[in-house]
Amino acid sequence: MASVSDIETVTALLGREPQGEFEVVLRRVDSTPVVIKNQPILFSGRPMPTLYWLVDSGLLKSVGRLESTGAIDGVEEEIGLEEIAGIHNRYSQERERLLAELDVSPDAPRPSGGVGGTRTGVKCLHAHLAYHLAGGKDIVGAWVEAKLSEMGEPFDLSKPGLLTELANDS
Repeated sequence: MASVSDIETVTALLGREPQGEFEVVLRRVDSTPVVIKNQPILFSGRPMPTLYWLVDSGLLKSVGRLESTGAIDGVEEEIGLEEIAGIHNRYSQERERLLAELDVSPDAPRPSGGVGGTRTGVKCLHAHLAYHLAGGKDIVGAWVEAKLSEMGEPFDLSKPGLLTELANDS
């Protein structure tokens, strides 16, 4: 799971303490967390539907700018709800495997839905990009990456598993 340093850094990035265990699955070249993988059950026992969480402030702002252009409707129309349902299904299956590994009782409250807890369509481009960057088969996340590149947003994925320093955090 996360180191003390990672917990401190993620706390600063989120502006609050994480509510459950997590691990950093993608970092910048300077080792700053970019994507974390959450445990599906929080410390409180509450279900956490979002496995992959984008915590990098620069990318969060970039994706927010993309969302403000109406990109959620655009990606749903371009990719189609059937393909998006497949993404949600894969994500849900991954979370279910993790719950089984953690030996969570079938009677206990469990997270549901797909990416970000969504059952249909796209709720949040941030969650899809996080899943994609963490290695998930997520065409919506790949679409977000392509759109950010077209917009000239400041990140580089040319080195597998690493992001370069974000040049512009504004």
